[in-house]
Amino acid sequence: MKTIGIIPGSLRAASFSKKVGNALLGMAPEGVTFKIISIEGLPVYNQDFDDHGPLPESYAAFRSEIKALDGVIFVTPEHNRSVPAALKNAIDVASRPYGKNTWSGKPAAVFSNSPGALSGFGANHHLRQSLVFLNMPAMAQPEVYLQHINKDFDESGKLINDDTRKFLQKAVDAYIAFFNKNTP
Repeated sequence: MKTIGIIPGSLRAASFSKKVGNALLGMAPEGVTFKIISIEGLPVYNQDFDDHGPLPESYAAFRSEIKALDGVIFVTPEHNRSVPAALKNAIDVASRPYGKNTWSGKPAAVFSNSPGALSGFGANHHLRQSLVFLNMPAMAQPEVYLQHINKDFDESGKLINDDTRKFLQKAVDAYIAFFNKNTP
């Protein structure tokens, strides 16, 4: 059984990234488990924690959780044409200390979303820059930009837009094929 982490890049309780992540849970094929990975509760990365301690328990737990994954789907909103600070912090926490990058080699996909028309384009590509350094092969096609995402869910957080559901399923299927080609 392979485990793919789904990392919503937002801390907001009613986050669209969390709603998308939850919608993806039911799209995993047989033999694959999708698991939501929370980035909440991680103090801002500070190398002094690694060099001099004490290491926050949340760092150790998060690093272990990432290390145990076989692949990752990042679901990110856009903040100021980039990824949210909380997501960048989570990336930094699990990539340090230098030489102990727990992300390395894990096939990745980036699904960005926005209530606006640009659909998180800037965040999507900014995150891809980090993935190169992290040594994470990233799925190139299909590109996943979810615009006007605020119209795709009901009040309870259920995905109600069938076109979006079909598109996400195609993207998940493409990611699984990419994952299989990029996993030893």
